[in-house]
Amino acid sequence: MVTFIASILLLIVGYTVYAKVVERIFGINDQQETPAYTKNDSFDFMPMSWWKASLIQLLNIAGLGPIFGAVLGALYGPVAFIWIVVGSIFAGAVHDYFSGMLSLRHKGAQYPELVGKYLGKPVKTVINLLSIALMVLVAAAFTAGPAQLMAEVTPLGFLTSIIIIFAYFLVATLLPVNKVIGKVYPIFGAVLIFMAVSIGIGIFFFDQSIPNLTLSNLHPQELPVWPMLMVTISCGAISGFHSTQSPILARTLKKESEGRKVFFGAMIAEGIIALIWAAAGMTFFGSTGALQAALDAGGPAGVVNEISSTTLGTFGGVLAVLGVIILPITTGDTALRSSRMMLADAVKPLLNKELNGKWVTVLFAIPVAVPAFLLTQMDYSFLWRYVGWSNQVVATVMLWTGAMYLLKNHKFHWICSVPALFMTAVVGSYIFYAPEGFGLAYSTSMIIGAVIWTAVALWFIRQLVKQKQTINEKVVAKKAG
Repeated sequence: MVTFIASILLLIVGYTVYAKVVERIFGINDQQETPAYTKNDSFDFMPMSWWKASLIQLLNIAGLGPIFGAVLGALYGPVAFIWIVVGSIFAGAVHDYFSGMLSLRHKGAQYPELVGKYLGKPVKTVINLLSIALMVLVAAAFTAGPAQLMAEVTPLGFLTSIIIIFAYFLVATLLPVNKVIGKVYPIFGAVLIFMAVSIGIGIFFFDQSIPNLTLSNLHPQELPVWPMLMVTISCGAISGFHSTQSPILARTLKKESEGRKVFFGAMIAEGIIALIWAAAGMTFFGSTGALQAALDAGGPAGVVNEISSTTLGTFGGVLAVLGVIILPITTGDTALRSSRMMLADAVKPLLNKELNGKWVTVLFAIPVAVPAFLLTQMDYSFLWRYVGWSNQVVATVMLWTGAMYLLKNHKFHWICSVPALFMTAVVGSYIFYAPEGFGLAYSTSMIIGAVIWTAVALWFIRQLVKQKQTINEKVVAKKAG
């Protein structure tokens, strides 16, 4: 179990050390008033304690993502530990921190607004459509799953369950952030942590030991780790969905120094949760083949239920059912909430006025809720496949946004640009190889991915050169003056 224990410790060290490095490079200022005070509207903008914001952020970005994704990622064997640790510390947590802190610095701006400011209006237009589409897909996928389970364990039918869930969405959307999200979601966040800790302790009493990372188990069943693993395990390593959620909490922080705990800290906590469930998936069934058979029989929800009920008894089974129902619903709720905010921000310049009031909230909730409701009638696995790639594209663009912010402010951009280059290679090659993409041969997909990566790298080199030229021109002008 050395690999598993070492991975947990590395994530903790990543938060205690690297989070402070990232914070120092970003440059916080606790004397500057946050949007929670400057734009307080007692609805989306209002001060909230950092510990409550941290639990809400964890629940918003996690839900069942680091559980289902990690269980599926366990099919790749212990190499999944490497991706979760390295991805969480150097990509995911950095991504979440910058998406939250840039929003805070720009008056609580949504993700597309930040993209437009640092990558240009054409990219903003594309990412606006993609991010709203991602929110709708996430809301649909994270509603269809629990609705199916509700239909199995209660007398309610699938359609009735869907209607009940969406009725809750409407109520939650109409209420200020501190009424439902602020009061109830921290409790659900605690449930998520309790589930993970309980399973983490139970792992040490399984019949089999957690497998260690060795050369012999790098490629079980010859699964292509690159780039499939990086999309299979997104929540728990890096997820673009997080960049749409961070602005919700950026509008509640009392001071900038809380960003490290809320944004960086929540991502590290999610990484630990993903590690635990990946380890449970690798260990509980004895082999990746047996895990695959369990997934074929009951899907990720069935696997989670079996592990929980066996490890924790009847209580674990009840907890697993509640978790599989409640946690994705809360993620779907905040997905629709953030998509409603994005849509309102996109329309605001066209109307040339501020958009406030509950009727406005309903007006902008309908265009995103209706397609999400219709998509729930489609096959769940189909929905989830398309969430994966679009999710990582959004993450890649956010990393490039952070890199350009640092570059324009003459700061150490490599903390964002290196993971951005890595993720560019992932999404550039994945879509051509994946079955839900173009389904091309592996070698062909890698070549096309390399071409895309080279084009993006050349673009960034050009930005570096332009920045250097600008600095030189300023130096020359200063000497001449």
